Amino acid sequence: MITIDGSIGEGGGQVLRTSLALSLVTGQPFRITNIRAGRKQPGLLRQHLTAVRAATETSGATVNGDVIGSRDLVFEPGAIRPGEYQFAVGTAGSATLVLQTVLPALMTAAGPSRLTLKGGTHNPWAPPLDFLEKALLPLLGRMGPQVAVRLVRPGFYPAGGGEFTVDIQPAARLARLELMDRGEITGRRARAILARLPDHIGERELKVVRA
Repeated sequence: MITIDGSIGEGGGQVLRTSLALSLVTGQPFRITNIRAGRKQPGLLRQHLTAVRAATETSGATVNGDVIGSRDLVFEPGAIRPGEYQFAVGTAGSATLVLQTVLPALMTAAGPSRLTLKGGTHNPWAPPLDFLEKALLPLLGRMGPQVAVRLVRPGFYPAGGGEFTVDIQPAARLARLELMDRGEITGRRARAILARLPDHIGERELKVVRA
C-alpha cells in the first residue's frame, strides 16, 4: 500500500479525487494523510465524502476513515462494477467533481453504466456541466468510450439542488489522443442560466459578453 500526502501542491480536494480515480483504474490501494490540509476547513466535506462513497460503491472497496472531517483515509478498491448508481452531495458542492472521480474507471468497465448525480452543477473552482458536455466528453469520445450527459436542473451555490444523468458506453481499450492543431473556430455562443433571479440579470450578463 502506498501513502499519499494530501497537503502536497495546493493541498485541496483534487489530491484525494485523483488518488481515488487512479486507485480504481490500477487496483492499487492507498492511504492518504493530511486531507485538504491547505484549506481553511481541512478534512473531508460532503462533496469529498460523496466522491469517496461513489468510488467505494462502483468498486466494492474497503474503506476506513470515510467520515466528515476525517484527515486520514485508507482505500482498498475491488473490481469495477458497472451499473446504475445515484450519488447526492446533499449540499451545493460540485457533483461534476464526483463524476470526475469514477468516470476514468467506468470508461473501460465490462459494461455500460448510468449515473444520476445531485448537487452543484455550476460551481466556482470546478468544471461546470457545460464544459463536460461541450469540451471534455467529445474528446473522450475520440478515445473510444461514449459518454453522454443530460442536465435535469441546474444547481448553484448556496442552494444546490442540481441534477444530471450520465450514460457511459465503455471501450475495452482507450485509443490515443493527438491534439496537434487548435482547429478552426466554428462559432461563438453564450448562454446565461438563472435560478430564481430576474431575467434582466441574465440579459445584462449577455450584453457584457457581446461587448
